[in-house]
Amino acid sequence: MADPVISATIQVALETAVSLATDRIGMLVGFKKDVASMTRTLRWINAFLADAEERKQNQDRVVQEWLKSLEEVAYEADNVLDELHYESLRQQVESRNRHKLKVCCFFSFSNINLAFRWRMASKVRDIKLKLNGIYQDAHGLGLVSREVLTAALPAAPAVGDTRNRQTDSVLVPIIGRADDESNIVKILLSPSKKVVSVLPIIGMGGLGKTTLAKSIYNKQQIDAHFNKKIWVCVSKKVPIVELFKLILVQLTGEKVEVDDRNVVVGKIGNQLGGKRYFLVLDDVWDDDEALWDDFFTTLKGLNPTNGSWCLVTTRLRMMENEAYPLRKLPDDHCWSILKEKVVGGEEETDELKAIKKRVIKRCDGLPLAASVIGGLLSLKRKEEWRSILENRLLSGDGDRVMQILKFSFDNLPSPYIKKCFAYCSIFPKDSEIERNMLIELWMAEGFLQADLNSQMMMEEIGMNYLRILLQSSLFEETRNYQGTCYKMHDLVHDVAESMSKSTKIINDRDTRVADKGDQIRYLAIDSSGGREDREKLLESLSTSLHTLFIVNGDLSGDMLMKLKNLYVLNLSRTRTRELPVSIGKLIHLRYVNLEWSSISILPDSLCKLYNLQTLTLIDSDVKHLPKGMCDLISLRHLHYYISDNEEFQMPLEMGRLTCLQTLEFFNVGREKGRRIGELGSLKNLKGKLRIRNLELVKDRKGAEKANLFEKANLFELELKWAPVREGDDYNDEDVLDGLRPHQNLEELVIWYFMGNQFPRWLMDLPTTTTPPKLACLEFNRCNRCRELLPLQNFTSLKELQIYNCNGLTNLPGDMLHSCASLQKLRVVGCDNLISFPLDLQQTPSLMELELRKCPKLKTSMTPKGFGFLTSLRDLTIGPFSDDGDDHENSLIYNEFDWSGLISSSSSSALRELELYGLPHMESLPHQIQYLTTLTSLTLLDFGGIKALPDWFGNFAALEDVHLWFFKELRHLPSEDAMRSLTKLKVLQVYGSPLLKERCTPESSGPTPSGPKFLTFNS
Repeated sequence: MADPVISATIQVALETAVSLATDRIGMLVGFKKDVASMTRTLRWINAFLADAEERKQNQDRVVQEWLKSLEEVAYEADNVLDELHYESLRQQVESRNRHKLKVCCFFSFSNINLAFRWRMASKVRDIKLKLNGIYQDAHGLGLVSREVLTAALPAAPAVGDTRNRQTDSVLVPIIGRADDESNIVKILLSPSKKVVSVLPIIGMGGLGKTTLAKSIYNKQQIDAHFNKKIWVCVSKKVPIVELFKLILVQLTGEKVEVDDRNVVVGKIGNQLGGKRYFLVLDDVWDDDEALWDDFFTTLKGLNPTNGSWCLVTTRLRMMENEAYPLRKLPDDHCWSILKEKVVGGEEETDELKAIKKRVIKRCDGLPLAASVIGGLLSLKRKEEWRSILENRLLSGDGDRVMQILKFSFDNLPSPYIKKCFAYCSIFPKDSEIERNMLIELWMAEGFLQADLNSQMMMEEIGMNYLRILLQSSLFEETRNYQGTCYKMHDLVHDVAESMSKSTKIINDRDTRVADKGDQIRYLAIDSSGGREDREKLLESLSTSLHTLFIVNGDLSGDMLMKLKNLYVLNLSRTRTRELPVSIGKLIHLRYVNLEWSSISILPDSLCKLYNLQTLTLIDSDVKHLPKGMCDLISLRHLHYYISDNEEFQMPLEMGRLTCLQTLEFFNVGREKGRRIGELGSLKNLKGKLRIRNLELVKDRKGAEKANLFEKANLFELELKWAPVREGDDYNDEDVLDGLRPHQNLEELVIWYFMGNQFPRWLMDLPTTTTPPKLACLEFNRCNRCRELLPLQNFTSLKELQIYNCNGLTNLPGDMLHSCASLQKLRVVGCDNLISFPLDLQQTPSLMELELRKCPKLKTSMTPKGFGFLTSLRDLTIGPFSDDGDDHENSLIYNEFDWSGLISSSSSSALRELELYGLPHMESLPHQIQYLTTLTSLTLLDFGGIKALPDWFGNFAALEDVHLWFFKELRHLPSEDAMRSLTKLKVLQVYGSPLLKERCTPESSGPTPSGPKFLTFNS
């Protein structure tokens, strides 16, 4: 069967071939005429595609076969032309290396070229003959040639900067489900005599079941009622042990390595013992009654506490529990969703009003349909709206949502975007796909070709495609620990799968050989066993495969060498220790991913991959990079970070990688080729860069060779000297003066700077661009610096952090007088700081304040004006200077601005307090009892306190308490006070041996064991 997206596939392949042919290849001696002739034929054939697509839609089988033949030849042409392109790059690298060595190897070089020319000439002639035959067949089929016009891509709203369906519990806006939400919450909060009650939310795809479940999951009433919440996305039929493992992962946040059911279930029991929990099973597809009976019977046996609930979202009538059927949305709510997509918060246009009734009818009460149609309309001209709604695909019977999704796909404005979308079916359902990785994969497959007149980089084109897919509602944007990610609704994933018959996903041991009629080009295998079967499958696909993902598996060197047409290789989490030397034979490779792998050695042959664009080594065991890295002439993204390691040296002459955009760190070395000047020619660096070993830079002139001032896309910069150095004569001020960054910098971190003052450019940085960009500023262990000047004009600053700067004695009260946007302020471990009389009225946006471990700082010289901090949520303070005679009370806090903190304007927002005392202190500051909105309280080093006061009962909102090093503590607050803490879930005690002795069951003392939420840690 022909791939439904075959026309887009062919057009992308043909245009890629033309692009290659018009690049450096034509300059290769002996190929100029042949390549030019091939290019003409490719363009002629491309002009037939529009007519062939129409004929294919009408089930013209002969045309379908013609397209299939053309697809195979187009891929073959791509590979041959790319081989020529590789030869061009190889000659460029070797020419550069010969010039460097001043050695001429002309004789052997010519022989190699001669042999290569004979072989490639035969391949080019063969493809020319095939293309000419296909061109003649097109005439025989009566295909009409049409001028190929590149559609202008629509403008779309910007997306946020920079894997099985993984839904998450992050709250998203919800429209039209207030009554459903209220009804379900009421059910969940009602008294129950059952250990675990089950409520399935059922309904067809696209109704918004997951969105509704997320909204319920994040309700405050749910947080207050249940001790634990667990969100698990099921998304496919899974064995019961896998289901328990998914739950354990969510409870612990750690990967589960064991497969023994008893062990897994036992660990879940440890987490849930004595707790009332709320479990969401999202996107359930298994209606096996025996499985669910077994599952819930086990859950009931783990925890005898009544009142837990399991909320299930599913399209199935499953279990014997009474379900909550989700109805279709009313028309006005569907219209609200669609209108938001089309015009945002603006007024409805006349054109939109004119189609309102017809649009609402097409939505049929389905939120997903409303969002997709709205996205489609937003990408089209107003003049096209009526014709879109009249399309037969939107008017027919059948699955309305799938019809709308397919129509939205058909109307994507470029065959390249269609290929990008279809390619994403290689990821399992519910995957969260990291933004940069997705763009790099598309780039490696050649989907991000710029037209000849475009100045956009491929990565920028990829961002534009993401915007369009997001606006079309074919993608959803999420955020996790990786940053910005994208995911597809499971129905959207179904469409992507149906559009890409050349993609196959294999899980576990399902390694059946693909049908010979299928040309599988993109293959993902998630398998921990079955190597023999896996390699048999790969053998059958060795010539067609372009993308290969092997997760949790490995690949032999012999097998790897056979996959000669690979463009993408992902071996993440592989257990093998060494990457096969044969990797160097895969000349088409543009993307290699070894993240989380056990690979520790990269062979030198890797440096022969002259086409390589992306090398990902994040969290792998790789400790050294190959010596010849500077030969990777096409490398754009090196995702590799190694923590401070004095033995690690950068590969020589990294400055030759002039395409490089992503370089996470650079360790300055002494010898030529490793000095800071290597950064000077890397003009395209972007994102974050850490520069270390700055003590090896000789002077300002040497520092200026890094050309940081020219790197406009470098937004985060970390500058680091060695923590320990010999002598006392440092040139740090001179060097730092020469490292002036571009004014687009948003974050600056400085470590171990040993100058007396910071350079003038630091204070001028916010004034060099409008509006100012600098948002985060951090100083670590800059021990010679005696003062910081007032941060004038730092209106964009949101975070200021000062750690362990022992030279600081005074921070002026007006230091932050222009920092009205500041949200986070931390001053920690400054041993000689005496005064910081900050006027907090200058920082009204402050949300987090940490003033900790500055032992000489007097309370009278700490910030004042807490009453102006209406957004303060997190406060960490102490201990302050103890210069009084009364060591029994908390006098060190007497002059702290408690009155401002307690005032309604600030205390209503305050949620977390961390308070440090001194080992001899026998009481807590009594003022904290009035901070009744606290949800988290951490108290440290109040070593003389013997009993906690009963006013602890005032903390009605308190959820967790942490007590550290209360060495004399024997008593918790009274029983009545503890009963007042109705929301308390966690009470952890560290380093309180006397209390532990009285509250443990083994104790022979008169006090019974403590509350169930009380835990002791050594």
